[in-house]
Amino acid sequence: MRLGTITGNVWATRKEDGLTGLKFLFVQLEDTRIIAVDRIGSGIGDRVIVTMGSAARLIEVDKDLPIDAVVIGIVDSIDEESR
Repeated sequence: MRLGTITGNVWATRKEDGLTGLKFLFVQLEDTRIIAVDRIGSGIGDRVIVTMGSAARLIEVDKDLPIDAVVIGIVDSIDEESR
């Protein structure tokens, strides 16, 4: 899992049937910008948790979707001890 910030929306009117109804967002990670699927209602400026790779396509239990990244949480706060 990685932390990122939502920076924009991506619209695709034509896409794979299994992706209908899913929202696509630009997510800025520390070192790169990716497109991630969002089903939890995050928006521009939100700090989010993203999972990537084969785990991302498991958001629909009965479907094998062509998804590489998905937003799995909106961050409320981070409490990190300095080292």
